[in-house]
Amino acid sequence: MLKKVASIEGKRMNGIKGMWLAGAVALGASTAIAQEDTIKVGVLHSLSGTMAISETTLKDTMLMLIAEQNAKGGLLGKQLEAVVVDPASDWPLFAEKARELMTVSNVDVMFGCWTSVSRKSVLPVIEELNGLLFYPVQYEGEESSKNVFYTGAAPNQQAIPATDYFLEELGVQKFALLGTDYVYPRTTNNILESYLISKGIPKEDIFVNYTPFGHSDWSKIVADVVALGADGKKVGVISTINGDANIGFYKELAAAGISADDIPVVAFSVGEEELSGLDTSNLVGHLAAWNYFQSADTPINAEFIAKWKAFAGENRVTNDPMEAHVIGFNMWVQAVEKAGTTDVDAVRTAMYGLEVPNLTGGIAKMLPNHHLTKPVLIGEIQADGQFDIISQTEPVAGDAWTDFLPESAVLESDWAALDCGMYNTTTKTCVQIKSNY
Repeated sequence: MLKKVASIEGKRMNGIKGMWLAGAVALGASTAIAQEDTIKVGVLHSLSGTMAISETTLKDTMLMLIAEQNAKGGLLGKQLEAVVVDPASDWPLFAEKARELMTVSNVDVMFGCWTSVSRKSVLPVIEELNGLLFYPVQYEGEESSKNVFYTGAAPNQQAIPATDYFLEELGVQKFALLGTDYVYPRTTNNILESYLISKGIPKEDIFVNYTPFGHSDWSKIVADVVALGADGKKVGVISTINGDANIGFYKELAAAGISADDIPVVAFSVGEEELSGLDTSNLVGHLAAWNYFQSADTPINAEFIAKWKAFAGENRVTNDPMEAHVIGFNMWVQAVEKAGTTDVDAVRTAMYGLEVPNLTGGIAKMLPNHHLTKPVLIGEIQADGQFDIISQTEPVAGDAWTDFLPESAVLESDWAALDCGMYNTTTKTCVQIKSNY
């Protein structure tokens, strides 16, 4: 615009030149106002590729939450604006899209990622630019970033209690740890292997196997699992298989005639959304461990389900990461209102100690280690694709660093009092490791 004004300067009268300049200034001012007129919320979930089966629902959840907040009058006198991108199940693309959200779209906060490899991809970007990410899915722990609030389960809020259930309630003596080949399954299974050995399970009775994203040929792996129980000992499968690979895995179990009574499976990444696309008749009795199930019988959950179906369609189901987004979003709104600004540092400080209702009853509290208190639920798959909740604990405080790996047992995360996510309680020092994924 300035070049245009300059090119006219010698050809028009001063008065006309003044009108052009005034118009340019007015246009620039109105554009600036428009840019500041909304609070922008980045939505960073795969809408295509292998993880779309799980993540598309989380995008829809965020759109519903934002629409609800806008109907209440918005936030700080402004409307919220969703900025949706598609990282397409491409882990490096997550980093590019996160940078785009922060530097081009100028979002105030991001809600997103599912796999840990996508979160690890985003981490150095948001730490560099001082962004804020709410991460809604169970993960392997062993991380605490100042720029991430982990609203999904840490291992002590899912993997460890599920393993205890196998040991104590089902009498499982041999374990098949089956996972997709990336950081979450590998780290979680490393923790679980150490935990099982501490519980007296011999290392040779623990079978570990990893497959690529989208893996489809499960015949040999299922045969290996069956062979594990050739000596008559009870075998159980702990599944950290992610995305659409679950479809092939459960189909192969059914084809091999394996029921939950024969070899029970407890999954950490299979919920109502994944089951909605499967024939569940042969899955009945297998298990999942989460912090929420749609079948939770509480008034607040009934209200949430009704709202979701009205927004997304009568056939749509709810699941655990959706609840994590509900909790994270409600806490972020509270923190922004408390801080009186969307500034990342101010919002982060305002987050500590905030409490909001969870959908299973009780209260979720944000801890100084950027994790929540969460109940642990074990659900049994039913023929209709829902879960019968057969076990539920009191809220468990999420632990960023596991007690079952020696190098992690001495670490503590406390961003409120210590301003450190990796405090060594033995040396009394803060280890600051810059993310480099």
